[in-house]
Amino acid sequence: MSASITSHIDVAQVVLYTFWLFFAGLIFYLRREDRREGYPLESELTGKPFDEDSLLIPSRKVFRLASGEETDSMRRDTRELKLTPTQGWSGSPFEPTGDPMVDGVGPASWAERRDVVERTADGHAKIAPMRNLPDFWVARGDTDPRGLPVKGCDGEVAGTVKDLWIDHGEQMIRYLEVDLGGGSPGEGRPADTVLLPMAMAKLTGYPAYVRVVSIRSDQFAGVPRIKTPDEVSLLEEEKVVAYYAGGHLYAEPSRMGPLF
Repeated sequence: MSASITSHIDVAQVVLYTFWLFFAGLIFYLRREDRREGYPLESELTGKPFDEDSLLIPSRKVFRLASGEETDSMRRDTRELKLTPTQGWSGSPFEPTGDPMVDGVGPASWAERRDVVERTADGHAKIAPMRNLPDFWVARGDTDPRGLPVKGCDGEVAGTVKDLWIDHGEQMIRYLEVDLGGGSPGEGRPADTVLLPMAMAKLTGYPAYVRVVSIRSDQFAGVPRIKTPDEVSLLEEEKVVAYYAGGHLYAEPSRMGPLF
């Protein structure tokens, strides 16, 4: 039995060509889907996107979240970047035009996550102060940071640890709540408190204290505040962590520029 369709085409050829077309289409599809993250690219000089309507850029995809909200898969970041290029060509280094720790640039940059609280399956805030979690306590034999002084990289006391914020999904301390002493309930003014990421704090010394090497004691006053006393949103977490991270470069003038 012959496999020829005509005198010049047979089944094997059709199968081979079909496979080539399918494989080429698959590569095109996968490369197009790759561009859902970080595209369309934008000019560093003008800020305008490249090829926003190109065939290589996929169509927008809208996701419906558990909260009922919708989010765009290609939502652009429209924040004004307080940076300026040091040279007039694309790819040149940028330098801050204001306070980089507050403006969120360089190592102090943060992603514009949703300004909502991350919650567990039962609706509770995933990260909460230990005062609201009666089933959590500091293990016997471990030093309880509450009440200990917090010192900046200048060795000066910035405040006192007021509480621990627990990620009860991961079973770990995520933040220390630091009272900066800006008010007193007895005076009718709430205490001024900020969050300190546990990963950027070190419990050390005798007598014990909490040491922070990224920022000075006076710079704790600039830590981004949270809107509610017992919950922190995803966006607030980004800003708080970025502030301390940026201090590793921007907190002291001596940290900028070359070492030698």
